[in-house]
Amino acid sequence: MSRYNKPFTHGWREVLAQVLIAAAFIALVVWFQPRGSRSLMHFDVGRPWPYGQLIAPFDFPIFKTDAQLAHERDSVRKLYEPYFELQPQTEAEQMTALRAALRSQSMSDLPLAYRTFIERRIHEIYEIGIISNEEFQRLRADSIQNIRVFAGTEATAHPVWQMLNPKAAYDYLFMNADSLGLSRAKLTKLNLNEFIVPNLSYDESKSDAHWNELLGSLSPSSGMVLAGQGIIDRGNIVTEHDAQILASYERAAVARNSTSRENSLIVLGQFLYVAVIVICFVFYFNLFRRDYISSGRSVSLIVLLMLVYPLLTTFLVRHTLLSVYLIPYVMLPVFVRVFMDSRTAFFTHVCSVLLCAVSLRYPFEFIATQLMGGLVAVYTLRELSERSQIFRTAIYSTATMLVVYASLDFLHGRQLLGDTSLTRVDFTIYQHIVISGVLVVFAYPLMYLIERLFGFTSNVTLVELSNVNRPLLRRLSEVAPGTFQHSMQVANLSAEVALKIGAKAQLVRTGALYHDIGKMLNAAFFTENQAGGINPHDNLDLKESARIIISHVADGETLADRHELPRFIRDFISTHHGKGLVKYFYITYKNQHPDEVIDYSSFSYAGPDPFTAEQAILMMTDAVEASARSLKEYTEESIAELVDRIIDTQVAEGHFANCPITFQDISTAKEVFKEKLKTIYHTRISYPKLQNSEENTSETTEQKDEKKHKSKSSLSKS
Repeated sequence: MSRYNKPFTHGWREVLAQVLIAAAFIALVVWFQPRGSRSLMHFDVGRPWPYGQLIAPFDFPIFKTDAQLAHERDSVRKLYEPYFELQPQTEAEQMTALRAALRSQSMSDLPLAYRTFIERRIHEIYEIGIISNEEFQRLRADSIQNIRVFAGTEATAHPVWQMLNPKAAYDYLFMNADSLGLSRAKLTKLNLNEFIVPNLSYDESKSDAHWNELLGSLSPSSGMVLAGQGIIDRGNIVTEHDAQILASYERAAVARNSTSRENSLIVLGQFLYVAVIVICFVFYFNLFRRDYISSGRSVSLIVLLMLVYPLLTTFLVRHTLLSVYLIPYVMLPVFVRVFMDSRTAFFTHVCSVLLCAVSLRYPFEFIATQLMGGLVAVYTLRELSERSQIFRTAIYSTATMLVVYASLDFLHGRQLLGDTSLTRVDFTIYQHIVISGVLVVFAYPLMYLIERLFGFTSNVTLVELSNVNRPLLRRLSEVAPGTFQHSMQVANLSAEVALKIGAKAQLVRTGALYHDIGKMLNAAFFTENQAGGINPHDNLDLKESARIIISHVADGETLADRHELPRFIRDFISTHHGKGLVKYFYITYKNQHPDEVIDYSSFSYAGPDPFTAEQAILMMTDAVEASARSLKEYTEESIAELVDRIIDTQVAEGHFANCPITFQDISTAKEVFKEKLKTIYHTRISYPKLQNSEENTSETTEQKDEKKHKSKSSLSKS
């Protein structure tokens, strides 16, 4: 049984919560699924028909392809003549304004020839017709040849090239003015453009009716297939015409069977499909990772990731916006692997890909490609500790997906340089896969966002936190150097134990570096920081001494909050002594007051006891390493006796009752402690003494330094 799957009894609240979350998830995914009927026939043009003989069960038209309809629409567009309404009052209004301007004082001295020329040209312009610049540009862009101008009930066709826009009308105003003896410069000073206003307005309703009439003349079909007529037989090569007939048959069949009952069956099928996947997913967590179920942040992250990808895929398919291969599906197992574990990452990826595939018309290639890419991503990201690993994961997973998709192309008979688009490899898909691989690189900055939103801690963050040059650890090394050395030793030992029993080594190493930061506030009261034989506890009451020792846990939690350290570090600080006693002061006080009823709370830590395997490792390592310093003699027997006594006492006191650690793990930890402590505190060999007169002249450097140290010590004592 997994260490993370400790047996427990489900309460009705836990069961109800799982049911409600699963039901809401299923309802949301099914709600956004497309409702279109799916193809029951899978075939390729240029390949043999894989089914038996197909005979038409009913009459149906052979519908034209989209390309054929588009070509016919382009042909009909040449006959399209939009309607424009002539507005005679516009010319009347502008002519009245022009004559008033010519009678004004500013133009009163204008010669009669100019007046006559201007009025005649303005009339000619309005007679030809003026169209606004916007409408004129649209006609040119749509390659419209003619327009229909109507005033009342009659409409006449006019070539577009003869029509004028305001700029062309203004240029027409001065045409041939010089040949008539009129000064163009004098005419331009009159601001005649003020009297040029469009008198043809686009009539949308008549134009749309004309366009719909033209489209109505097009036939959506190019023939008929009669009931009983053979369509295709097994072994026949599927031609372009056969494919068109088969598509028409499928379309007609859908139209005949498109009822509310069929839609209900589609919804039922989608519901059952999604429900089976979600139920399997829930069973997986209940069977193998119950610790995630009890963690709200784990459930939230999994549900969010499992929702985002199916909904995004459905949105792209429903609106035909982009290829689904542009979506970086590999990013999902990357996130789950970084913040959880490999098995959960791959299982989550499998379920997510299956949920996404239900929206696709031909899902086989998609499922195979994405599953292999996700598997490689999980394998290459076993331990994220540096940025370059994300790049390697993106490269390996992308290369795998390209190879898998290429193999499927070759299996279907497609060639790199085929004769038609149906037999040629579609390189667009490969480009999309490469783009999605590039997007996977953005998983690295998104990890920080997930850490802040859900409270997770990635291995990259753990590595950054374990840097001893960080301000808090550097201050610990300066204020409490003995505690700092103790923490370093505990970190190394804890990491070794974690590696042996399969726990998270980087996590426990980082927690060990910070577990005693609270000692900085009263560094001199802890033995490892005392120098010169001065012990402040000699002048204190035993209960006060115990209070100071116990307070380093609460002080450490306060420092962790002040420096905004992750929650897991605060948990290591609070659990590394559990609810244990400060035994030295407790036993001393009990011996001095044998008849007094002792208040245990005065000599015990607040806890809680460890609730993870990593916290249990730290608790054992901290006690063993600290006690090992007090041994008078370092022998294999004394070290083994010390390790067994301390850890057996912790087990007997029930400190590990609520954490997922086994007796086998504890036994392995003992062996690691014994081997490492023997290495750390090995017995040094003594140097032999010379028996001749050269003894004083042949002293080693180490012996000279030792003598100097002893002489300095004697001087300082005197």
